[in-house]
Amino acid sequence: MASPSVASQAHTPSRPGNKANARQKLPARWKHILCLDDFDKAARRHLPWPVYSYIAGAAETNQSFRANREAFGQYEFIPRVLVDITQRDTGTRLLGQRFDASFGIAPMGLAALSAYRGDIALAAAAHRENIPFVMSGSSLIRLEDVIQVNPDAWFQAYLPGDDDGMLALLDRASTAGYRTLVITLDTPAAANRENNVRAGFSIPVRPSVRLAWQGITHPRWLFGTFLRTLAMHGMPHFENSYATRGAPILSPHVERNLGDRGHVNWRHLRMIRAHWKGPLIVKGVLDARDARQAADEGANGVIVSNHGGRQLDGAVAPLRVLPQVVKSCPDIPVMLDSGVRRGSDVLKALALGAKFVFVGRPFSFAASVAGEAGVLHAIELLKAEVSRNMALMGVTSIDQLEPGCLFSPNTLPFPKDLS
Repeated sequence: MASPSVASQAHTPSRPGNKANARQKLPARWKHILCLDDFDKAARRHLPWPVYSYIAGAAETNQSFRANREAFGQYEFIPRVLVDITQRDTGTRLLGQRFDASFGIAPMGLAALSAYRGDIALAAAAHRENIPFVMSGSSLIRLEDVIQVNPDAWFQAYLPGDDDGMLALLDRASTAGYRTLVITLDTPAAANRENNVRAGFSIPVRPSVRLAWQGITHPRWLFGTFLRTLAMHGMPHFENSYATRGAPILSPHVERNLGDRGHVNWRHLRMIRAHWKGPLIVKGVLDARDARQAADEGANGVIVSNHGGRQLDGAVAPLRVLPQVVKSCPDIPVMLDSGVRRGSDVLKALALGAKFVFVGRPFSFAASVAGEAGVLHAIELLKAEVSRNMALMGVTSIDQLEPGCLFSPNTLPFPKDLS
């Protein structure tokens, strides 16, 4: 008899300190995964092509997607030597809470389409490893269910089309127990994701012979994720776009419901700030002037992001404008996502002034191929890279990172202060 699929072994989420929930082990057939990019390759084989393409793809020509990675390659480390690195600390504090790493899991919509109960797997792994997890507003699992496995989860809201609807959604999240709210600002219109069309993926999902064949030829995903979801939970819905349940993924109304954000402006941010009592983060900012205004309007943090290259193709890579945003917002933490794949990327962003970074696609791929165990392995790989590279740089704590740790053709080759 064939061994059960990784996806079909999806879990009862584990929690720190709960001995009844033993830590899952990564299946032996995934032991060859040595870095986050390896999860991408594994997911390419495991997932139907339309589902994989939805996660992996970006907008139009993928110019911004490529630029996000290229930006990290333009910086090189200047290590220090003869430093006792045996007591180095990779942890940091953010918004009054200490985390064991300076990276977290970015919000990713439709995670439960690529992995069985994907949002649960991501949230539980982040809670166990003590890193932030941001719950996506375009998820297929109720926000109330996710916070049960991760009481510290953040909620990322895609704002409904009217003021009352916005506030009702925020009240729902607050009642569920979410304390930190993330508002994504770079989605005023739907992006031109041609790769999705070419791959046969659409929202709403449209059944076709091509899509059926992709499912049949990827049986681990078909039985371990899709059919299991239908059997256990019914047809997936967009659960968190409104205060009430949203449309099913097959509904023709989905695209209209998810795209009505073109009118959102600074007035709405002021309204949300007055209504939401906890930390408020704005995500999708690239202009330092917008970051400064968001801070002035009461935002407690900014995530510099181009949505992983999934919105405006040709938008600048966040790493390139990060120093300007940091300079404009010395009074709040500036964070970054888009293109982070290695521990070296994390350290470069921190050296340029980011307080924290977030990683998306690799964790989604990890969940798809190995559930919570895959996400745990991905987190541990990235933590190990950060720790190892800190040692090789002669850095013992995150707060020692500064621009002088890096060389770029556009910067001085050595720290200005050599005292």
